[in-house]
Amino acid sequence: MRLRLDGVSLLGQDPQQAGATTNGKSSLPDTPTPQTNPTDPSSSNVQYGKQPKRILGIIPNYRAVSANTHLPPLTIEKKFWLATEDTFDYSNFLLVGGIAGISLAQNSQPSFGQGGAGYGQYYWHVFVDGAIENYMTEAIVPTLTREDPRYYTLGKGGFVKRTGYAVSRLFITRTDAGKKTFNISEIVGAGAAAGIGNAYYPAQSNTWVKTYQRWGTEVGLDGVFNMLKEFWPDINQAVFRGKY
Repeated sequence: MRLRLDGVSLLGQDPQQAGATTNGKSSLPDTPTPQTNPTDPSSSNVQYGKQPKRILGIIPNYRAVSANTHLPPLTIEKKFWLATEDTFDYSNFLLVGGIAGISLAQNSQPSFGQGGAGYGQYYWHVFVDGAIENYMTEAIVPTLTREDPRYYTLGKGGFVKRTGYAVSRLFITRTDAGKKTFNISEIVGAGAAAGIGNAYYPAQSNTWVKTYQRWGTEVGLDGVFNMLKEFWPDINQAVFRGKY
């Protein structure tokens, strides 16, 4: 505990002499310097859960908000711009290519065929699926429900706690006023996007099964990305020394 002795007389001595020796140096112990742990999230000098604009310098991370950060609500224009950034970012075209390749290998839509032509069919379907889902969950439905489509990082706590938090954000979000609410934007928005997909998928496929599959896939991917957003600041510091 730090003791302040300024201006207090000790046994009638002059306050300037009370703590001095004959050689003019203070006989009082030096005031201890507060110690902080640079890896301790509770330290006020450390900003934990800090989110970059891109993960690994590639994957867009525009929806993520750093821990303990308070931002003003998004305007309608900014919600639509957020969806546009996520949809037309160059890395999204790479992600779509990977998912299309997996779907082709699994022959998930036999009517699309194989080879280059089949891959092209899978590619544009996957891209349009994602684009509609982005605009429904990040712009259109959030505008109607006045919800905030951003992911607010927890940033500290155990693995189970933070994983549970990341997954729960699929069902819980914030309103534009900052209050917690059921995440209509995610659940209803993704479901609506899956339903719209019936307009451009082959009619001979099982409509209800494929709709639920697309719905589940979109929500599941959002859950995976929520966990990646939550733990990326830790991974970035531990593995890449904060490079990204």
